[in-house]
Amino acid sequence: MKNKLSAENLRISFGTKDVLKDINVSFREHEITALIGPSGCGKSTLLRSFNRMHDLSADAKITGTIKLDDTDIYGNDMHATEIRKRIGMVFQKANPFAKSIYENITYGLKINNLPHSKDIVEKALREAFLWEEVKDDLKMPATRLSGGQQQRLCIARAVALRPEVILMDEPCSALDPVSTLKIEELISSLKDRYTIVIVTHNMQQAQRIADKTIFMYLGEVKEEGPTTSLFEDPKHELTSNYINGQFG
Repeated sequence: MKNKLSAENLRISFGTKDVLKDINVSFREHEITALIGPSGCGKSTLLRSFNRMHDLSADAKITGTIKLDDTDIYGNDMHATEIRKRIGMVFQKANPFAKSIYENITYGLKINNLPHSKDIVEKALREAFLWEEVKDDLKMPATRLSGGQQQRLCIARAVALRPEVILMDEPCSALDPVSTLKIEELISSLKDRYTIVIVTHNMQQAQRIADKTIFMYLGEVKEEGPTTSLFEDPKHELTSNYINGQFG
């Protein structure tokens, strides 16, 4: 499988603070990659750089290259809105719009001048394993859904745009174990159609769903490889100490 997304010599700083230092990583098409590491190591900063969320930070300085296929996503001719259509984002806390379930799905389609029909809404909700639960009440405010349902709605909202990559920043951290397993099952089902990058603090979650795992520490990639190999036979002492719970 080919690389879908890659970063070369990526450095990101905010003001005088260097957050990422010479990051070189790649993500293959139709794979799930987990980013793990202690709090503050740069996982979320890296994830957010992939759909240009740091454009909103006036003090952010970004050097190096991030490519989606062969396109430099920070190139002068690339607009952030176009990139965000191709690279979707699901956040740590479910953030449904204060609109109906139906309108949550169609909102992004409308503002991007894309077709929006009930069939498209149904397909997105089916992909997010939510259709059977909400099909009879699509006019219900999305905020009345449970936490797990809201997170699946946010995933449906992302896939409705038909992105090529879906970024997930600890999508299960606020959910109970039953909802977490539903989201994990959903993520696993989506990799046939999307390339997925997920930040997680849950070592068991990474082992359950990720094809590849990248361990980060203090703004650097310390180790990466097939998930099973990285957890069973880590090459770096820091990786071993982290996955064995010696720091976090």
